[in-house]
Amino acid sequence: MVRLLQKIISLKMSFPVKEKVTLNFMTQSSPLAPKDPNEKLIYKRLEKETNVNIKWKNYTSDVFVEKRNLAMSSGDLPDAILDAAYGDYDLLKLAKDGAIVPVEDLIEKHMPNLRKVLKEAPEYKAMMTAPDGHIYSFPWIEELGSGKESIHSVDDFPWINVEWLKKLGLKMPKTTEELKKVLIAFKTKDPNGNGKADEIPLAFIGKPGGEDLAFLFGSFGLGENWDHTVVQNNGKVAFTSSDAGYKEGIKFLHELYKEELIDVEAFEQDWNTYLAKGKDNRYGLYFTWDKANITGMNNKYDLMPPLAGPDGHVNVTRTNGMGFDRGRMVITSANKNLELTAKWIDKLYDPTQSVQDNWGTYGDKKLQNIFEYDKSTKMLKHLPLNGSAPVELRQKTSIGGPLAILDEYYGKVTTKPDDAAWRLNLMKDVMVPHMTAENIYPKVFFSLDDLDALSTIETDLFAYVIRKRAEWIQNGKVDKDWNNYMKELDRLGLQEWLKIKQSGYDRNHK
Repeated sequence: MVRLLQKIISLKMSFPVKEKVTLNFMTQSSPLAPKDPNEKLIYKRLEKETNVNIKWKNYTSDVFVEKRNLAMSSGDLPDAILDAAYGDYDLLKLAKDGAIVPVEDLIEKHMPNLRKVLKEAPEYKAMMTAPDGHIYSFPWIEELGSGKESIHSVDDFPWINVEWLKKLGLKMPKTTEELKKVLIAFKTKDPNGNGKADEIPLAFIGKPGGEDLAFLFGSFGLGENWDHTVVQNNGKVAFTSSDAGYKEGIKFLHELYKEELIDVEAFEQDWNTYLAKGKDNRYGLYFTWDKANITGMNNKYDLMPPLAGPDGHVNVTRTNGMGFDRGRMVITSANKNLELTAKWIDKLYDPTQSVQDNWGTYGDKKLQNIFEYDKSTKMLKHLPLNGSAPVELRQKTSIGGPLAILDEYYGKVTTKPDDAAWRLNLMKDVMVPHMTAENIYPKVFFSLDDLDALSTIETDLFAYVIRKRAEWIQNGKVDKDWNNYMKELDRLGLQEWLKIKQSGYDRNHK
């Protein structure tokens, strides 16, 4: 009888609940955002709609992982962690230790918004499901284009100073040799006109990410990306940094280094240093996701097309990225209100809510708004950025998810953000025609044993690759060292790594 009564109460429970309930959540946010997330308009509206108060432990992104791990290891567990930043190994280990709970039954019973997303896009349910058949986390899903035209296909766009090109009477480079000549001109002909040799012909941050110069390797073979992984069109997984073309790319970059065309701080600088020089418009060519975040949305810089290498080879290497983050939110074993928590999380997957979770909101009387709400169409329409850096603007009001934004929402629930639509057009017109790979490496959910092996190998293997790359660009000894380098890759576990990655790829392409 008690169980039947509980079931009846459960079925009737809806928002707003009659009596205010408090849940304890942990999250992270930008230093630009309020210290108390409840000051964000999105959370104020959610509390009003649900009558659920969230008591937050909120940390800035730079210390969040440390604080999150400390809480989990000490047993001082919140009810849930939002914007959790958990990788697959973390999820499986926490599940094995009983620190987080499986959520597939909660999804089935209490989360109609998320169920609808998974019905319309069933591939995400497969990606959410661990090798043991359970689902341990709630994902972030953001679709912006598909296949080669996905906005995630290339992260390190090359931005070239077209104002300097015009002033020096130079054309947009189309080959690696033409780029070298352009960079020499940037160095020697004072294009900023201040009489000082303070121009930086080529700038980047020398580690994997959107500010790396991996894009340039596409002129010399398979190319390079942040995880050194490409899927060839015969279905074989390849390690980019052992490709013969990679060696040729290193030699080209050494030529640029010999001519003193590369930023002397490139191999050690952080984001803030990189940003400061970019805002001073000292760069001839640099790399980032969106130029608006570095040099502003103006006509000084334009996207440089992919370059032909010495043998005419042109290739845009695809990044193994997609708008999917498996570990965006978890519910811990300390939670005594599982149904309520699941229903609250499900609110985040409502289409109109998801759009705000991801980018920001409307109707804020204190901060610049991301959207205006059109009552007639019930659409959230992106407002102009008005010169604001999109990342900085959104970090003030968005919450990071979990959430789901499907391509079909555009034109029905919301508009595409101007910066995303602009970038998608650049991707389609400039990059896609030169992408030779038909597939990316998918979001494989490996077993704990495979993740252990991959993590152990990658820790040393990837660090070695980046270290040797930096050394070779500077000392030019790649030919002399190459054979020993290849042997060291094998010693560090490359062949086992390829076997595991190939097996994972094959399982996902049956």
